[in-house]
Amino acid sequence: MDGKREMLRHSVATLAYRAAKVLRDTPPEFAAYRVNETTRTPAEILSHLGDLLDWGLAMAQGRQAWQDSGPLAWESGVARFFAAMDRFDEFLASDEALGVSEERLFQGPVADALTHVGQIAMLRRMAGAAVRGENYFVAAIETGRVGAEQEPARREFD
Repeated sequence: MDGKREMLRHSVATLAYRAAKVLRDTPPEFAAYRVNETTRTPAEILSHLGDLLDWGLAMAQGRQAWQDSGPLAWESGVARFFAAMDRFDEFLASDEALGVSEERLFQGPVADALTHVGQIAMLRRMAGAAVRGENYFVAAIETGRVGAEQEPARREFD
């Protein structure tokens, strides 16, 4: 596997690590939290995250397919997100040719997903359910580990 594809897979694993941290242990009311009438709820953002990864897989396979999925119950949305991430990473790990460049896959669905994971982290803080900050440089992020189960944080901030 070439260096670009490996770096893309490491970026996907980084997304999984960061997402797992902000998606777990949410209070029951968090999914419906809304800052104002023009903002998405965390459940709507989570649905969009799943759509982004489905879109990334479609593009990697040389197809153009976008869907706007409605929000699911929180745990179902989390499961959908990680299943989509697993399918995307599985394709990236294969010997199949990419339908678009690694750079395009990063700048589109992966970078957008990282942004939205940050939004969920910010909404958790605003909703009174903050996630502790962490030194991600020393985090145990491993290419191919893209599920909800991640290594514990090595260095969180107080």
